[in-house]
Amino acid sequence: MAGPRVVIIGAGVVGAALADEISARGWTEVTVVDQGPLPATGGSSSHAPGLVFQTNSSKTMTELARYTVEKLRSLDVDGRPCFLQVGGLEVATTPERLAELRRRHGWITSWGVEGRLLSPEECVEQHPLVDPDRVLGGLLIPTDGLAKAVLAVEAQIRRATGRGVRFLARHEVLDVRQSEGRVTGVVTDQGELGADIVVCCAGIWGPRIARMVGMNLPLTPLAHQLAWTGPVPALAGQTEEAVRPILRHQDADLYYRDRFDGLGIGYYGHRPMPVSADDILSVDEAERMPSVLKFTEDDFADAWTETQSLLPATKESEIAEGINGLFSFTTDNFPLLGESLDVKGFWVAEAVWVTHSAGVGRAMAEWLVDGHCSSFDLHECDVNRFEPHQLAPEYVLARDCRNFEEVYDIIHPLQPSGDPRPIRKSPFHSRQQEHGAFFLEANGWERPQWYEANASLVEGRSIPTPNDWAARYWSPVVGAEAQVTRETVALYDMTALKRLEVSGPGAAGFLERMATGKVAKSVGSVTYTLLLDHDGGIRSDITVARLGRDLFQVGANGNLDLDWFTRHLPADGTVQVRDITPGTCCIGLWGPLARKALQPLTDDDFSNDGLKYFRARRAHIGSVPVTAMRLSYVGELGWELYTTADLGQKLWDTLWAAAEPLGGVVAGRGAFNSLRLEKGYRSFGTDMTYEHDPYEAGVGFAVKLDKEDFIGKAALERRKADVRRRLTCLTVDDPRAVVMGKEPVYDGDRPVGYVTSAAYGHTIGKGIAYAWLPADLAVPGTTVHIGYFDQRVEAAVAEEPLFDPAMSRLRG
Repeated sequence: MAGPRVVIIGAGVVGAALADEISARGWTEVTVVDQGPLPATGGSSSHAPGLVFQTNSSKTMTELARYTVEKLRSLDVDGRPCFLQVGGLEVATTPERLAELRRRHGWITSWGVEGRLLSPEECVEQHPLVDPDRVLGGLLIPTDGLAKAVLAVEAQIRRATGRGVRFLARHEVLDVRQSEGRVTGVVTDQGELGADIVVCCAGIWGPRIARMVGMNLPLTPLAHQLAWTGPVPALAGQTEEAVRPILRHQDADLYYRDRFDGLGIGYYGHRPMPVSADDILSVDEAERMPSVLKFTEDDFADAWTETQSLLPATKESEIAEGINGLFSFTTDNFPLLGESLDVKGFWVAEAVWVTHSAGVGRAMAEWLVDGHCSSFDLHECDVNRFEPHQLAPEYVLARDCRNFEEVYDIIHPLQPSGDPRPIRKSPFHSRQQEHGAFFLEANGWERPQWYEANASLVEGRSIPTPNDWAARYWSPVVGAEAQVTRETVALYDMTALKRLEVSGPGAAGFLERMATGKVAKSVGSVTYTLLLDHDGGIRSDITVARLGRDLFQVGANGNLDLDWFTRHLPADGTVQVRDITPGTCCIGLWGPLARKALQPLTDDDFSNDGLKYFRARRAHIGSVPVTAMRLSYVGELGWELYTTADLGQKLWDTLWAAAEPLGGVVAGRGAFNSLRLEKGYRSFGTDMTYEHDPYEAGVGFAVKLDKEDFIGKAALERRKADVRRRLTCLTVDDPRAVVMGKEPVYDGDRPVGYVTSAAYGHTIGKGIAYAWLPADLAVPGTTVHIGYFDQRVEAAVAEEPLFDPAMSRLRG
């Protein structure tokens, strides 16, 4: 099949990869346009140093890089290889970085890529220019290497051209045509091209192209310094371009690569140098190429001094040339992939570096041709993941510049992301400040992690202190708040969770089609259910409360759920979906004394018979109208209480006045996470993602296959009988060995899986870690080990839930 008419804007490493991958899948009516010459078009691909390091805290990003390595290794242009697999070496010059390399080794092991920790002597063996007195150790990834980006573009252009794809050089895009909410063509300075699908792979020009269809792309081009030395005497006679591993000295924001008898030096330690996409010169205006700006020597001075210290042989050389090269940065360091919500057929594949280019090409080709991506979990990369405030120019610029500064920093999993902050505050914020809240950020919301006002509760309790890494952004108050929740009652701010309203005469049928569970039940019902993709993978887990005949409230996980619902709305207008999060708030009132605190505040019946588990009702708490749902993600009696933002503080004050005399507390996210893991409650995006199905993830109970139909049902029926891995509960006896997530799990010396969520269980008195393991190991009593920095932590597979398996506390 020729497929639809596709126009790809940009013929760099991403556009060329997509053209190759999509034509290999049978879509050949494809045209690729670029304002520059081919194959060196003048964008970031044309000057990129080509370093491919696969190590990443994201499984998806590592897998995209791994595919890029595999593909580029297989390509050549007239015998010239497109990839030089010389390996990648990261060195540590501080104890903190050495520990970080051990953590990074854990990531790469978790994601199935070979890596090896090296002694200082072994580092020097790999890269003899390194001063042995400077390094404490290193991490070697043998399959890393140098991508020859321009050659890779040319190789993939040749392959795609052989299948009928057209490449049009020197075609500047002036506009993207659209009609009735769909793309119809691309206008260039040499004529118009009709199109059913347009994919923007324009890189640093992406924001400018996206604006042509009214799309706000949160991307900033920033200049990054790259310099080349003259001949280094110690390298004299080197006739191969690269023989040593590419080298990263992240303690000083530096990387190095061979170039025959000289070195390339990349530097991230200088001031951020953002450039507007509108200010980038055209191909004809640029002195060298549009993505290359004048080298600013003063910004590079510290880099050269440090280079001569780490690599003493460079003292006999000098900087021969340098550039400030433009690359794309985003607010969360992930690419921007997917289709515009507002203009059908307009897709983007942006903020993609050479490292991930071929993987993104394959992912996008699958998504376009098949309707979903089967090879990679793309939830972190979907361009529609952002909240509205995250698209504000001020926010985008500040976060993108900060991410440039932190490229090589050691980032703790809970580390706050910095300014601009605060952005979103719940109606309870001032009260939380009065209680000494320690805030972290969640979707822009200031969310308490714990409250210093509860510090006195720690005395007399057994709350072990975790290891140094886990103890960052932690307090023993977390344990006290968790224990008091189980003893009395606690107030939790749940405002940061996304809330959607689905309404209209077609709402019930629509949600039945979207969700795996039966949600069109009686008014007042609440259902825990799943959203699946067409391949049966989990897109989200949600709660659906039926508040009226044609009115539902959905507890969602983020903006991608809103995007998914919106894309599937019936064309007849019988269903409306809107985000009600900003105008509402939520308090979780949970604990064995929750009813004792709540019932005196209302004339409505909150007895066990009056409002059963997983039921909802409208009520008044004091003078505040609320929607009360009898749910609890901490495993205790209680309710989620929703009201409008203007009444939120009144609701807080009313509940606190009732809970405090009972010994109640306000509690934060640290306690919440510990309690939810004791109950085995999954967190989408952490414990399960698009790549997992419900039966693997242990949420098969939320699937009702006897329903007539729902998205993903057919695929799920095929997958149900072949469960090869399971999300598994592990317990750890050592109270200091609290892991953080993403660590590898070993069966003997064999890596077999990885940790998702972890915390200390302050009720059960053990560490808890959920992990993906082969099904044959997910048997209670099995002993495994978790790789944590330089330790192997013994863990045991346990029956779940660990707390209250009879559910008596929830249903009482």
